[in-house]
Amino acid sequence: MPRVSVVLPVRDAAGTLSSAIRSVRRQSLADLECIVVDDGSTDGSADVAARHAEDDARVRLLRRPAEGVAAAANAGVRAAASPLVARMDADDLMRRERLAEQVATLAADPSLVGVGSHVRLFPRAALGGGMRAYEAWLNGLATSDDVRRDRYVECPLANPSLMLRREVLLEHPWRARGWPEDYDLVLGLLRRGHRLGVVPRRLLSWRHAPGRLTTDHPDYALDRFTACRAHHLARDVLRHVDRYVLWGYGDTGRQLRRALLEHGKEPSHVVEVHPGRIGQVIHGAPVVPPSDVPTLPRLPILVSVAGAGPRAKVREALAAMEFVEDVDFVCTA
Repeated sequence: MPRVSVVLPVRDAAGTLSSAIRSVRRQSLADLECIVVDDGSTDGSADVAARHAEDDARVRLLRRPAEGVAAAANAGVRAAASPLVARMDADDLMRRERLAEQVATLAADPSLVGVGSHVRLFPRAALGGGMRAYEAWLNGLATSDDVRRDRYVECPLANPSLMLRREVLLEHPWRARGWPEDYDLVLGLLRRGHRLGVVPRRLLSWRHAPGRLTTDHPDYALDRFTACRAHHLARDVLRHVDRYVLWGYGDTGRQLRRALLEHGKEPSHVVEVHPGRIGQVIHGAPVVPPSDVPTLPRLPILVSVAGAGPRAKVREALAAMEFVEDVDFVCTA
């Protein structure tokens, strides 16, 4: 039995697949298998994987009709021989110590069902300010508490950096729900009380370039991330109530309010610092200043402000009012 099964779905990535597989084959932890799941490729990706399988018995190729990345990844999990499954994408690169460090982390803490890592986005010239900020935020999360605290801000773990216990993935597989399957999985696991950790080292080179699924597919548009977030919020911090306090009514706050309406959840009050909004009523919710928060009905507070700096200030203000994060409020995007 291999120590780790690497599951690598691929569709039409012949130009980068060989480099991705080589980065798996050269891992310092050699006791592994690499299951390349061809999701109906038409560009020769399966032939690339087959050549690696001929050279290295640890590489296996599964050919499947095109059913999408979630179905392909789940097929790889079912075929895996190891109790640990590491995800990998066909255009990314593993650092040589990735698998060894993640295996050691999971062995040291059996309460963790999975672990991610920090990443380095490349090529650097293609990165805009938004992606650089996301990389910095992602690499600022160092513990399982950090992952849980910021779960509704963005996806706190990069999908191709994940290593998860196979038994958990068999019970909670990736789902194709019309939004990002990786964010859905992470939020679903955390919502059910599972713990996810992170190795605070850059163990994955994560490609960001035109043509990637995450840049071109409609399931990964910003509004679909918001829909995924609202789905889980409605079943998590808002599961016992239909009303909440919304702190922030910028673009992110407006989008979140609309998404939560589909689940029958609407704000009782809106908290704003903009003097032109205070005293108004937005869709039936009075707009109040932060100083009024302690006098409001004791409902969950969703902090929907953009940027790490403003978010930190709101956290500080709520802590000074003796509100407890993940009990009385959560930060969202």
